[in-house]
Amino acid sequence: MGFHQDGSRQKRNRGIQPSRSWKWIAVVTLSALVGSATTFGAEAVLPHGDLPGSVASARSTNMDSVIRSVNVNVDDGVTSAVKRVEPDVVGVLNYSQVSNYFSQKSKLQATGVGTGVMFFKDNQYAYLVTNNHVVEGAAKVEIVMNAGKHVNAVVVGTDPYTDLAVLKVPAATFKRIDPVTFANSDTIEPGEAAIAIGTPMGLDFADTVTKGIVSAKSRIMPVQDEESQQTLDYQSVIQTDAAINPGNSGGPLIDINGDVIGINSSKIVAQNFEGMGFAIPANSVRNIAKQLMQTGHAQHCALGIEAYSLSSLPQQMWPDVPVDYGVWVKTVTANSAKRAGLRAGDVIVGLNGKPIKTIADLRTYLFQLKPGDKAQLKLYRGSQSLAITTSVGEMNAHRAMVSAQNQHRTPDADSENVDPLNPFSSGIQ
Repeated sequence: MGFHQDGSRQKRNRGIQPSRSWKWIAVVTLSALVGSATTFGAEAVLPHGDLPGSVASARSTNMDSVIRSVNVNVDDGVTSAVKRVEPDVVGVLNYSQVSNYFSQKSKLQATGVGTGVMFFKDNQYAYLVTNNHVVEGAAKVEIVMNAGKHVNAVVVGTDPYTDLAVLKVPAATFKRIDPVTFANSDTIEPGEAAIAIGTPMGLDFADTVTKGIVSAKSRIMPVQDEESQQTLDYQSVIQTDAAINPGNSGGPLIDINGDVIGINSSKIVAQNFEGMGFAIPANSVRNIAKQLMQTGHAQHCALGIEAYSLSSLPQQMWPDVPVDYGVWVKTVTANSAKRAGLRAGDVIVGLNGKPIKTIADLRTYLFQLKPGDKAQLKLYRGSQSLAITTSVGEMNAHRAMVSAQNQHRTPDADSENVDPLNPFSSGIQ
């Protein structure tokens, strides 16, 4: 996930230089008096005229009581939440091999910066979660502590489909620092406090804190591959108006208690739009991060076909079907799908009652299943509408990532490395 601009994907934090960004930015500060987060009691305006002394006295006493009960500083909660989480938050530097035109030599250079947060620690290692697009393509990864210390990090595993990655560093790096706590993101409500901590615009702005609210608890947004810019699937994310900027990617979105409700991943950048940032929900993060930490990859379901979005094919290749959308099946590779009756040339338009218009739709709904679950497919075979039921398998994560990076291939390209459980192997969107 990254930054959207007028409906298209904008380059993400990889383009942000990790240091001295202030040299290139002229900052104009407009100061104004605004309402603070302290709630002040307002003096009540009582009606004019004569009132019995007992009534006037009672009203005055009651109003004073109300004023005293609401005179609290809610910023105390925000400050406490930030203090609890901030030691776990780090900058994440992505180093790439950069060639020198004159010397014809290449060297490692930090070409992008993001944010990460430590979520688990044992006697040997501390593990951090960040976005996949923060570390994608890195020749080397470092984390930068809030004291400015740089520590080499190992990429344990990545998952482009949820845009998450897990790093590890020696446990001593976070000595006397406890991991963050994940909230139950299913129970959050629109309107509650949302606090983002991250590294916007490079390390000069590390540990930046912004505050807003949860604008919506479930928005469907596309997840795109950083290199190919292909849409991999669609993800349910938390919407917030807390300021999210390039470099915040991978940082925590926390609640007033200091619990992580999501991992910041993207925002909408378009004229006349502001305050529309998005975070991967904590429940999804917890699940995927645990899998990446244990196995190096995340478990996703696949149908067992090589297929393409119908709309991506040249029209002369379109089968004679009564729709202009869906997923065209080039090859059926899984035995379970073959036994169910799925054939090459079929166009899938539905899965378990959900409409399928593109390959990304197919992955999105497949990823909500578990290996061995049943998938009820609605499809067209020519003008005939059919319904079949098949079992789903598990995607081969390594081959799936290779295939995703090669989605620019045409349907006639070599498909020798097709993963039998990969729903888009060698496909294009």
